[in-house]
Amino acid sequence: MVFRKPPDGGWGWVIVVVSFFTQFLCYGSPLAVGVLYLEWLDAFGEGKGKTAWVGSLANGIGLLASPVCSVCVSSFGARPVAIFSGFMVAGGLMMSSFAPNIYFLYVSYGIVVGLGCGLLYTATVTITCQYFDKHRGLALGLISTGSSVGLFIYAALQRELIELYGLDGCLLIVGALSLNILACGSLMRPLESSSSPPPEKMFVDKVPDQYFVYHEKEKTVEENISILEKGYIDEKCVNNGPDCKQDSILNKNALSSINVNEKDTYKKKVVEQTNFCKQLAKRKWQLYLTYWKETMVLFKNKVFSALFVAILLFDIGGFPPSLLMEDVARSANISEDDYYMPLISIIGIMTTVGKLILGILADFKWVNTLYLYVTTLLMTGVALFAIPFAKSYLTLAMLSGILGFLTGNWSIFPYVTTKTVGIEKLTHAYGILMFFAGLGNSLGPPIVGWFYDWTQEYDTAFYFSGFCVLLGGFLLLLAALPCWNACTNQSSKLPPNTYSYKVASNA
Repeated sequence: MVFRKPPDGGWGWVIVVVSFFTQFLCYGSPLAVGVLYLEWLDAFGEGKGKTAWVGSLANGIGLLASPVCSVCVSSFGARPVAIFSGFMVAGGLMMSSFAPNIYFLYVSYGIVVGLGCGLLYTATVTITCQYFDKHRGLALGLISTGSSVGLFIYAALQRELIELYGLDGCLLIVGALSLNILACGSLMRPLESSSSPPPEKMFVDKVPDQYFVYHEKEKTVEENISILEKGYIDEKCVNNGPDCKQDSILNKNALSSINVNEKDTYKKKVVEQTNFCKQLAKRKWQLYLTYWKETMVLFKNKVFSALFVAILLFDIGGFPPSLLMEDVARSANISEDDYYMPLISIIGIMTTVGKLILGILADFKWVNTLYLYVTTLLMTGVALFAIPFAKSYLTLAMLSGILGFLTGNWSIFPYVTTKTVGIEKLTHAYGILMFFAGLGNSLGPPIVGWFYDWTQEYDTAFYFSGFCVLLGGFLLLLAALPCWNACTNQSSKLPPNTYSYKVASNA
C-alpha cells in the first residue's frame, strides 16, 4: 500500500482528537481499576493477590501481546482494528458485570479488555504517525494524555456509578460508554494514495511465473474432454462390437502418452514447489537467526542490559500503587468523609502533568535524559518506602501525586532507549523492553497482594516495591556513569533488517 506524504494537519487533527477519545474511553476503566478492585474483594471474598490479577492482566496483556497487535494493524489497517477492538472492550466490560467468580474476570476483564486496549493503542499510534511527520511528537503527546485524563475521570465516575447502581450496573454503563469507540474508529480514514496500482495487478506482477503450478481452467477443460471421449468410445464399443477395437487401441495409446506427459509435468512442478518451500523455510530461518544475533548484540551493551532490568523492576514495584492505593487507604482506617478526591484520580492527573513536564525537560540539550530517568526511578523508590508511614488522607494524597508525576517518565523512555542503542536499533530494542514492561505490570500487583495475604499489612509489600525500584535505578546509574559514552558510541554493524517491528508502548 502506497501512502501519500503526511499532511501534518487537515484531517490529521481529527485523527488526533478521535485517538485522544479512543484512549480515554478504552484505558479509563483499566487504569482506574483500583476502585473496582475493592468491590471485587468484597463480592468474591478472594485473597488480595488473586484478585489483583484482574487489573494487572488488563494493563499488562496489551504490552505482552504488542507484536500480535502490530501485525493485526499492519494487515487489516487502523480503522477496522479500532472498530473491532471497540466491540472487544465494550463486550468485555459488559460480560464482567455477569461474572460469577474471579476466574471469569480473568478472561472477560483481564484478557478481553486488556487485548482490546492493546489493539486500540497500536491503531491510534499507527494512524497518527501516518498523518504527521514534522509535528509527530506533538500529536503523539496529545493522544497519550487521553489515558491519563481517562484515569482521572473514570476513578470518580466508577465510584459514583457503584454507589448509584452497584458494581454490575457500573460495568454495564462503562461498557456502554466504550461503544463510542466505534464512532471514533469510523473516523480513522486511512491515508492512501489514489494513484496506487490495482492490488490484483501488483500481485500478479510480483509473483514469478515458475510458481504458478496449475492453470485450473485449462486443466479442468482437458479433463472433461478426456472423460467425454472415453465415454463416447465405450458406448461405441458396446454398440458396434469388434469394429471399435482398433479405434479403442489407438485412443488408449494416445491417452497413455498424454498421461505420461501429464505425470512428467506434474512431477516437475512438484519438484519446483518443494524447492520453493525449502528456499522459503531457509530464508525464514536466516531471518530468525539474524533477529537473535541482533538481540545478543543489544545485550552486550551494558546500559541496555541495565535498562532492561530497571524497566522490569520499575513496573513490578511502581505499578501497584495505581491499583492498590484505595485499598491502602481503607486498610489505614481512613474515613470516606475525609476523601476530597479519589487517590487514583490524583495519580491520573499528576501523570498527565509529569508526562508534559518531563517531556519538555527532555528536549533541552543540557539535560541528559538517562540521568533524568534514573532520578525519577530513585525518587519513586523513596516515595514507595514512605507509603507505610502515611496514616492520613493528606499524606497519601501527596504521595499519590508524587508517584503519579514520576510515573510520567514513560514520556521520556523512548528518548532514553534511542540514546542507549541508537535510532537504527530503536524498534528492536523498544519491543524487547516493552514486553518485559508488560511482564512487570502483570506481576507487580499480585506480588504486593500476596505479601498482604501473608503478613496482613501493606508495609512489607511496599518496602519490597521500593527496594525493586531502587535496585533498578542504582544498577542503571552504575552502568551509565563509567561507560556511558563508550556504550552510546559503541557501534556494531548488523545485517540490514528485513522486518519492521512495531511495538505498542504503555499508556
